[in-house]
Order: sequence, then structure tokens, then C-alpha cells
Amino acid sequence: MAILLCSHNELIRKRWDELLSPQYQLVEAASLGELEAVLAAEKIELLLLHRTMVDMNITAQVRRQNPRCKIFLLSDRPDEDEGLSFLKLGIVGYSNTYISPPRLSEAVRIVLAGSVWIGQQVMQRLIRETLAAASGASAGVSYQAPAVLDSLTTREREIAEMVARGQANLEIAANLGITERTVKAHLSAVYTKTGTGSRLNLALLINRGGSLGRPQ
Repeated sequence: MAILLCSHNELIRKRWDELLSPQYQLVEAASLGELEAVLAAEKIELLLLHRTMVDMNITAQVRRQNPRCKIFLLSDRPDEDEGLSFLKLGIVGYSNTYISPPRLSEAVRIVLAGSVWIGQQVMQRLIRETLAAASGASAGVSYQAPAVLDSLTTREREIAEMVARGQANLEIAANLGITERTVKAHLSAVYTKTGTGSRLNLALLINRGGSLGRPQ
């Protein structure tokens, strides 16, 4: 499978191409017409899509017509509200168009592995929303923690529940009197034991009793 680079701007497509070509098979599209043609003709695993080319309706349509294709939206001026809205459509990544080379490589690797790539603030907002939705849906209903959490140590469980409440690593470290590095180490173990692989999946597992799915 290939990665499709889609932007009206040739320089942006060239930048993405130069950063990713050593590792991946790449295809380019300079218009929505070309985008549709490529998606119809080839098996595209990931679409790097320039925000200037689409609105929410077009993005939703591309998602419906190509459910197996992951969409990573890159915006010249990323905005928290915008990012959250597009994430709710089912995209797997949202970042700055001019994200640094190492970060772009990492982002592509992360989303191809089945996780989500978004900014920390957007992530925290999304987690808090899942918590609020879960709390509303379970009002008056007794909560039963997923059995997979039984494999966690007391400290790992504590940190996992803080993540599910929308706390960032620095906040967790301060609350527990430990270093941020220690928090990250515990979270790495938690992701492995629960099979969640990411902060958002972990929060969904705890708050909703489900997840976005394990990396494929």
C-alpha cells in the first residue's frame, strides 16, 4: 500500500515527498479530481491531506467512500476547535503543514501503526469530552472497570485513571510527587498491558469500556 500526498501547492507536496520517500511508496495528487482518481485506482493506506483543499463535508465524504484509508490533515494554521471537529469525523492525525521532518516521520509511523496523532491540548480536550459523555451516559448505573486493568500495578492504575480524567503528564507527576520521566515509563507499561497503545485509547478504554482498536 502507498501514502497519498494531496495539496494544490507543489512545494508542499515536494517537501512531504522529500521527507518520506526514503521510507514509503508515495503517490501525489494536486486536485480533488486527482485525489478521487488515485483513491479509486490504488490501495492507499494513508492520505496526507492539505487543509486548504477541503472542508468538513468533503473530508466526511472522502471518509465514507474510502473507509480503509487513514486521513492525516495538515493545516497552515492549526486550531484546537478545528482539529477536534475533524477528529470527530474520523481522521487519524491533525498537525501543522510545516511540521518538522523528525516529527512528520514519527507522526506517519504512529498513525500507520493504528494510533492517533494530535496536539497535546487537543488530546486533553478530547479525553475530557469522552469522560463527560461517559459520565452522562452512565448516570445512575454502577461502573465496572474493564478486566484488563486488573493486570496493572497500583501506581499504573492510578496514573491510567488520571490520564482518563484528562490530566497531562506534568500534572500527573506534580500530583504524585514523581518525575515526568517516571510517568512516561509507567504509561509505556500501561499501554503494553492494556493493548491500548496510546493515551486516547487508554482514556476510551476506561471511560467507555472500549477503544479505537489495537495497532494493525
